[in-house]
Amino acid sequence: MNKKYDVVIVGSGMGGLVSAIILAKEGKSVCVLEKNNQYGGNLQTFVREKTIFDTGVHYIGGLSKGQNLYRYFKYLGIFDGLNLKKMDVNGFDIITFDEDENEYSHAQGYERFQESLIHQFPEEEEGIRAYCKDLKETCNKFPLYNLKLGKPYYDDTELFSLPAKAHINSFTSNKKLQAVLAGSNLLYAGESDKTPFYVHALSVNSYIESSYRCVNGGSQITKLLIRKLIENGGEAYKHKEVTQLEYKEKQIVAAHTKDGTIVKGDLFISNIEPKLTLKLVGETNFRKAYSNRIKDIDSTISAFSIHLVLKPEMVTYLNKNYYHYKTPEAVWNCHNYTQENWPLGYMVSMGVKKGLGEWADQLTAITYMKYDEVRPWDKTFNTVAHKNDRGETYEEFKKNKAEQLIKELEKKFPKIRECIQTVYTSTPLSYRDYIACNEGSMYGYVKDVNNPLKSVLSPRTKIKNLLFTGQSLNMHGILGVTISGIVTCSEILGREYLLNKITEPTAKENIVNVNA
Repeated sequence: MNKKYDVVIVGSGMGGLVSAIILAKEGKSVCVLEKNNQYGGNLQTFVREKTIFDTGVHYIGGLSKGQNLYRYFKYLGIFDGLNLKKMDVNGFDIITFDEDENEYSHAQGYERFQESLIHQFPEEEEGIRAYCKDLKETCNKFPLYNLKLGKPYYDDTELFSLPAKAHINSFTSNKKLQAVLAGSNLLYAGESDKTPFYVHALSVNSYIESSYRCVNGGSQITKLLIRKLIENGGEAYKHKEVTQLEYKEKQIVAAHTKDGTIVKGDLFISNIEPKLTLKLVGETNFRKAYSNRIKDIDSTISAFSIHLVLKPEMVTYLNKNYYHYKTPEAVWNCHNYTQENWPLGYMVSMGVKKGLGEWADQLTAITYMKYDEVRPWDKTFNTVAHKNDRGETYEEFKKNKAEQLIKELEKKFPKIRECIQTVYTSTPLSYRDYIACNEGSMYGYVKDVNNPLKSVLSPRTKIKNLLFTGQSLNMHGILGVTISGIVTCSEILGREYLLNKITEPTAKENIVNVNA
């Protein structure tokens, strides 16, 4: 490790690694510091009984040729190394409800998406087509989402105050169709009285355009990013938990790690949550109004997951996800559960393992969980790098919750219990400890139509050489945090310059195709 770098990046989530590669490609000396045993934040995978599970990336959108994430990955130099499986084009997401045998499909490609829904709701054709048109028009108002110049994230501030639920419902009075259109709500933790329509649009649009799973897990993306970082002269170090960002003469001068390492730099980028970043710097080193504003931003709800190792050759692999709800109304209200009716809904996804053919070896089911449920164990900390036992009561809590969720799964998948070999669980504490997010938040900060600018953070902080990147900057998900890395680096390199660099490879590719 060098004594000093041009850029020091704290945290190796997608936003941090994208920033690292961009700046390394520009000739800057870059060092990434990661506290965990694995790089990648939500891209991390874990293995149980030789079975690979994703922690956060269960499928990816926008990766077909010419689409937004495809073009970003091409620029980063990682697309050609990916091992992907395209999901079912006739229904990559299936929306279902208790006491309704119908399965409502979200199909790939707008024409197919529309026709599939019109087939099931023939009297609602006009509303379905109008919804799709508005979805695309909304996404077009976010320049970097489409690799175009403009404001960093958006062209139209009115988008921030347009509510998702009310706007979706304006296209149809059919309650079931309203629920189906919003059925993949768990992608963004939508709330009926808060979530803006643009969050819904940006989340679902790229999946409608194309949906893929990562064969053998999403950590392959991390490995490719780390490889590209090293190829471009950058460095990355695991087991380097930053405990302090040293503030001196109105700037950050060094990152101090738990093992006593001191890493000096000219620029520092925090890829960990802003709330935690404030603590690392010292809240008194920021203006009180600024630190209070960040501390007061609400975080999205957390999750509880069961990770099932399945018995060999007993469950056919499903090349689609299921979003299941007890009622259509639950689509927007899953977070308002009680102990008696939990869970009100869940998402089921299967991983793809090379060589398994028609069979599935695992299944993950995810539902919302409030952090208050695990608050009794709030003072404990447990990761692979820092192992601790939370105690018998915690294990009993997880076991009971897993049983509740499996009982709900049985209503939709009646034979699932007899196919389970082993059950593993993740709680809000797991997400908090591994991802370093406030109270295990799934998607960073809540976007609220009632206070649109509250959670909009600039990558530039009030300290001149400290910047933010990652899911807390306005957009989450693989595409969102990739764009956050672009926005952060634009502050350093210039937006027009960087965007020209990014679009150049696909422009050359198009010229080659035309000449061919």
